[in-house]
Amino acid sequence: MQDELGAVSSGPIHPDSGDDSRLSSAWARIRGRLRDEVGEVEYRTWLRQLTLAAIEGDEAVIHVPTRFLRDWLRGQYGDRLRALWMAENVGVRRVEIRVAPARDLPAEAEEDGAAPALAEPLAVRPAEPRVEPARNEGGRGDWIAPLDPRFTFDTFIVGKPNEFAHACARRVAERPASPGFNPLFLYGGVGLGKTHLMHAIAWAIREPNLNRTVAYMSAEKFMYRFIAALRSQSTMEFKESLRSVDVLMIDDLQFLIGKDNTQEEFFHTFNALVDAGKQIVVSSDKPPSDLAGLEDRLRTRLGCGMVADIHATTYELRISILEAKAAANGVSVPARVLEFLAHKITSNVRELEGALNRLIAHANLFGRPVTVESCQEVLHDILRAHDRRVTIEEIQKKVAEHYNIRLTDMSSARRARNVARPRQVAMYLAKQLTSRSLPEIGRRFGNRDHTTVMHAVSRVAELMQADAAFGEDVELLRRMLES
Repeated sequence: MQDELGAVSSGPIHPDSGDDSRLSSAWARIRGRLRDEVGEVEYRTWLRQLTLAAIEGDEAVIHVPTRFLRDWLRGQYGDRLRALWMAENVGVRRVEIRVAPARDLPAEAEEDGAAPALAEPLAVRPAEPRVEPARNEGGRGDWIAPLDPRFTFDTFIVGKPNEFAHACARRVAERPASPGFNPLFLYGGVGLGKTHLMHAIAWAIREPNLNRTVAYMSAEKFMYRFIAALRSQSTMEFKESLRSVDVLMIDDLQFLIGKDNTQEEFFHTFNALVDAGKQIVVSSDKPPSDLAGLEDRLRTRLGCGMVADIHATTYELRISILEAKAAANGVSVPARVLEFLAHKITSNVRELEGALNRLIAHANLFGRPVTVESCQEVLHDILRAHDRRVTIEEIQKKVAEHYNIRLTDMSSARRARNVARPRQVAMYLAKQLTSRSLPEIGRRFGNRDHTTVMHAVSRVAELMQADAAFGEDVELLRRMLES
């Protein structure tokens, strides 16, 4: 088991040595994290009836009252429970969910934050000899985020929008700290796969060598721990602990914008690790050059390695993701339903997968077939949110702001390059994001002919293919408008 600092105690665990209390505390922390992750409603619906029955060797046995709940939890939360248990106790490598009458947890105990009751009797049996993962030394174990076992390279669906980022991630996993790939900077919109790739890199690096220390955390967590070290006057321990890792991964770096002291500490940590030949992987919603608010020296260092963009998904990629998700759940979903979802939910893979999970759960609960009609009924709130129409006026305003021109230039007769090109981009986006006809788009841009709009659309498409930087600029505008 882990102590309060995250160190792992050795030797077998016996029930009569006071370990019941420690297991109860670990189980309480796991349930608390689940509650924070899924929200109060979903927690009470699906997870409140879980009880810890036993630790059998390297397996945690959890009891639930019904077969349906067991099957549902295995499919939806089995991997997450395993990851949380491994974070609490590296000796627990598996989680088994079984059907058995379970004692209900008193409501007041949960509300007061008391440790959840364990199923009776609690049996903890010595584990067989095994090779354990690398232990977190230096007090890191309580604040380095656990890796999600679902997020591996095998489960990452590759398509044109993410193939470059995937190839870069593979290269870093196979040869950490290789020239030109340190740091690796991944950027893209919400729910497009940045975190998945970071976890996949970590698993691939750790798998052949468990002694490698991979530290993955959010930028927010990095900041909070740095502040805590300052308050407790333990900054040296913080520095030594973090700079002794083999791989440092920081997710959502944009959170450090405006946090000058934390940026400075990250900069020095960055330099120390790179100088020592250690790998750094960072993710953000924008490329380093667009992270206004980061110190120039930090932006420069972040951009000196490999910068890889994950573009918005294509229809084909969304179909592949949905097919893989349905196959992983062992469920047959009609092609028409997958096509419907892929057309309707376009901006966020995480939301796309969540919609499919919700649809499958509804079908299992009520024994109804999965159809387009049931999809419209069950997912009405999600589909309504995605039915929001982007207007031409919104596009013109956003493009004008982006290129720093006047809004009136969108409909003016000016033909200067610094005005004409943004106007063409706005026409291109109007064609892509709205259902307006070419003549109507032309009228909104100063009563221009529809052939002018056609030329603008084809010209912007050509430039996006020929000029990667220009293409990224247009894709960024698209994501901003669709979000």
